[in-house]
Amino acid sequence: MTRFQNTSVLVTGGSSGIGFATAKAFASEGARVVITGRDADALETARAALGADAVAVRNDAGSIAAARELAAAIGAAGIRLDAVFVNAGTAKFAPFPDVDEAFWDATFNTNVKGAYFQIQALLPLLNKGASIVLNGSINAHIGMPSSSVYAASKAALISLTKTLSAELLPQGVRVNVVSPGPVQTPLYGKLGLDAAALEATAAQILGQVPVGRFGKPEEIASTVLHLAAPESAFIVGTEIIVDGGMSQL
Repeated sequence: MTRFQNTSVLVTGGSSGIGFATAKAFASEGARVVITGRDADALETARAALGADAVAVRNDAGSIAAARELAAAIGAAGIRLDAVFVNAGTAKFAPFPDVDEAFWDATFNTNVKGAYFQIQALLPLLNKGASIVLNGSINAHIGMPSSSVYAASKAALISLTKTLSAELLPQGVRVNVVSPGPVQTPLYGKLGLDAAALEATAAQILGQVPVGRFGKPEEIASTVLHLAAPESAFIVGTEIIVDGGMSQL
């Protein structure tokens, strides 16, 4: 398929996991892909795997200054965007009594503030008919222990999808959100848990997924591409949950 031939797309947090799978999917369908990430080595490896036309920009998703610098770099390269996947984020879990202000700020700065101001900075670079897809989470809908701050940040993104949809649609820009359930990505190794707690958490999560497995990054990527493609032009301000039936229990 070549749904994205002659288009340019941005995937934040595109050097691994869901972001990299989505960037690969866009590139395979003809898009010129811009990816961001914090780890310079991982970013360069991902860029090389995406092909000669790919662009990689080291970027801190939690910084407003970095959001503006990214937009400036894309504009200086003469790139206008047809789709943006706001995927960069952090997932740290902690019991409610252990959460402090620094923990809260680190999550919300990256997952909410960074996303908000990144979209604001990119707005002048979006072509008419462009699609923005945010990466939410099933955690915004279920009461998983130790996820209170992460879940709240993703709930904020889902709300942002609806308000930005109303505000940006007159400019020809659609905004939607994909909310994955548990997906087998490197993010699960960064939850802030020790090995034993991580294994116990994974087993507990798996027991709540009716299909009996974690999702694959490529399965989330296919949903993002659907929301970004012209075929979904009538989908606006919508959340698509991709969770193996977890939220139906």
